Amino acid sequence: MATPRQQRIDPKKVPAPRKGQGKKSGRPGGRPPGAAPIPRATLGTWIGAARPQTLPLAIAPVALGAATAYVNSAHPEGDVWWHWLRALLCLAVALFLQIGVNFANDYSDGVRGTDRHRVGPARLTASGAVRPRTVIVVAFVFFALAAAAGLVIVFRTQQWWLIAVGAVAIVAAYFYTGGKRPYGYYGLGEVFVFVFFGLVATVGTEFALLGDITPEAWIAGVAIGLIACAVLMVNNIRDREQDKLAGKRTLAVLLGDLPSRIVYAVLLLAPFGILVFFTLIFLNAYLVFFALLAAIPAVGITLSAKTAPELVVALRLTTLTALLYGLGLGWAIAF
Repeated sequence: MATPRQQRIDPKKVPAPRKGQGKKSGRPGGRPPGAAPIPRATLGTWIGAARPQTLPLAIAPVALGAATAYVNSAHPEGDVWWHWLRALLCLAVALFLQIGVNFANDYSDGVRGTDRHRVGPARLTASGAVRPRTVIVVAFVFFALAAAAGLVIVFRTQQWWLIAVGAVAIVAAYFYTGGKRPYGYYGLGEVFVFVFFGLVATVGTEFALLGDITPEAWIAGVAIGLIACAVLMVNNIRDREQDKLAGKRTLAVLLGDLPSRIVYAVLLLAPFGILVFFTLIFLNAYLVFFALLAAIPAVGITLSAKTAPELVVALRLTTLTALLYGLGLGWAIAF
């Protein structure tokens, strides 16, 4: 029960809090007292959050699909210009989808608190540099750009069922780490990468340009899809302990340390076995074996690495392998 003096206090005469006192940071979880200032997001921060090092996973399958379409094309010369434009639209779809996935992943892992345990570069959401709502809006902007490029392809090819394929790709991209039960948290991330950044990107590009699908496109899609899975695997090997701590059950977490490293080696080297098939058909395909100059060191580092920076080097070599393999084999097939 309040005393008479307490009852006489006029709320209007209570001193206002000093500037900054009791004010929340506006970031997830707020800032603890004495915490370092939150860095402001710059253009470089946004570019880093787009993860440009992952873009070879979008470029390589489109190059392969365009190459298989080109070598099998019987279209007259007058139609070549539009086919090059259509190829660029396929590349735009893949790039925008990849960037959208990266921003959606930044948002979802950030709001779940998963990225609080990460050892790699700080993310926009988890660091508090950008509001979560802003990050997810940017992700959907890139998904919308991918959809717009895809709709132009659909309009020109008159293959309206491709809209369903694009819709499934965008939904799968978001629910990789988004939603209540993201499948990326249950060891299925590699399945998404193999299907959409391997088979769908390669075969879909060929179909958009050629109006048909050839065995070469399927086989090339399998090869580049395996390399894309290797990229995801080595990334998750680096974050395995942190993901386990956060409850993110990636395939690397489910398999354990040594088995996941062995699986990574198989995923990265198996496409060079597939490459033997292409050397029997295309004269210059043997030159793609030079991509092993990046792949073999990546495997060696991953099998022996004891620190996160070593695995970052392996990750970069793996994405370089994807780019060399995709562009190199695409050139060998087309020319």
